[in-house]
Amino acid sequence: MNIVVFGAGSLGSLVGGALAREHDVTLVARDPHASAVRESGLRLTGQFDDRVRPEATTDGRSLDADLAVVTVKSFDTPVAAETLSTGSFDAVLSLQNGMGNEAILADRLDNPILAGTASYGAVLQEPGVVECTGLGAIVLGTREGGGSQIADRVGEAVDRAGLETTVAEDMPRRLWEKLAVNAGINAVTALTRTENGAVLDADANDLARAAARETARVARADDVRLSNRAALAAMENVAAATAANTSSMHQDVRADRRTEIGAINGYVVDRAAELGIEVPTNRALTALVRTWERGRGIRSETGGFGSRKP
Repeated sequence: MNIVVFGAGSLGSLVGGALAREHDVTLVARDPHASAVRESGLRLTGQFDDRVRPEATTDGRSLDADLAVVTVKSFDTPVAAETLSTGSFDAVLSLQNGMGNEAILADRLDNPILAGTASYGAVLQEPGVVECTGLGAIVLGTREGGGSQIADRVGEAVDRAGLETTVAEDMPRRLWEKLAVNAGINAVTALTRTENGAVLDADANDLARAAARETARVARADDVRLSNRAALAAMENVAAATAANTSSMHQDVRADRRTEIGAINGYVVDRAAELGIEVPTNRALTALVRTWERGRGIRSETGGFGSRKP
């Protein structure tokens, strides 16, 4: 299969590198990473140990492939959709944090849009080198739920490359469950500069559990069956399995980058307001992270992967 990975940072490079062991892959990345991959290939370290040679470019326009895998930050999804619309793909799979990405892609693209989650840990150690910090799984399916031949085909291709893969018919529930996990872990660890396992301890656990419960309550009001028990179990299981890992939002704060708070806790706040539900914990976490962003003078606009901006 011919595959484009649009937004090859940490996760995109790990997934794209693994896919390149079996498929023809093009990474759309920023320099100097893209240049390093073109010159010397991509080194996979940690739980993976391999060197692959995918194509790499900084310009994601006018590309043709069987599949585009989108791994950009949620706030770059509109740019990704605009850029991908100049190309041709049989399907587009979102493996992004937060909610709302698939709808943005579907509004701009005519291709079938698949929703997905990825629980592999990944850190881009240096240009051309990505470390797998924890094994996980990829779950994908139609964004509305139900089955499809294209989801089955994509799932088989991803699994064949050695990535643990499940094709699911309940992606709306799985996306909300992942949102509960991220709502409980990401902002807390980012604000406290701690690893994921910190949310299992004392006061942080109370805060994380409250954020996850509120997320489950909003999901149910949005006609998605997600119990508090399931949301809490998912959040604590992920925190335990990735206890030594640094969440993506913690990595962003540590690097003085814009976070995805708007697509995670902020999404819970916005959807809750539309449904008339109070979510005080998610509201407080969102306000604190956005206050940090304003204090750092982090701009809301970005050039995005594949754009012509420097």
